[in-house]
Amino acid sequence: MIAALAHLVIATISSLGYAGVAVLMALESACIPIPSEVILPFAGYLVSTGRFDLWIVAIVGAIGCNIGSTLAYAVGYAGGRPLVDRFGRYILLDQTELARVETFFARYGSLTVLISRMLPVIRTYIALPAGVARMNIWKFEIYTFVGSLPWCLALAYAGLRLGRAWETNPQLHSVMHIFTLATVAVLAAFAAWYALRLWRRRPAR
Repeated sequence: MIAALAHLVIATISSLGYAGVAVLMALESACIPIPSEVILPFAGYLVSTGRFDLWIVAIVGAIGCNIGSTLAYAVGYAGGRPLVDRFGRYILLDQTELARVETFFARYGSLTVLISRMLPVIRTYIALPAGVARMNIWKFEIYTFVGSLPWCLALAYAGLRLGRAWETNPQLHSVMHIFTLATVAVLAAFAAWYALRLWRRRPAR
């Protein structure tokens, strides 16, 4: 799965350049689990080769986040609770969790989106409940961009530093091997947890 995602990311960015970064980040922000933790570090690696500019990568990535988040927001705004009732279980969002999000929105307001855009996993899905909660669209767009920019910049910068160190630090290869194994273990655990939750939420016959 990781190899397939990595191949998709590399092929898209290699073919489309900055537009590929924007497209992939838009998909990630539209509740499609293409991890930005793969997209942006590879773009950062291309910064280390001189093909990309770091700040342009970060800005284009944040713009992609806004595009995808706007689509998810519109779906949540138009579909509301009936949409969650019908399809929410496929993205692990049910009425109980929606009520929790709405309470969080009522307590903390628009800052919910700003903070969530800088949190792994949560950032992928926050736009949908924001639409359901009917958050002001202009605040949503501003906070999405402001929250996404440092996330995109940090991951792209990490890719830049790794790209520069790859040929000069032999220990980095073993460290990345360990990191890859840990990532596989985490994704496998998440997949098992996701399947278990879907099974528990299956409709009664």
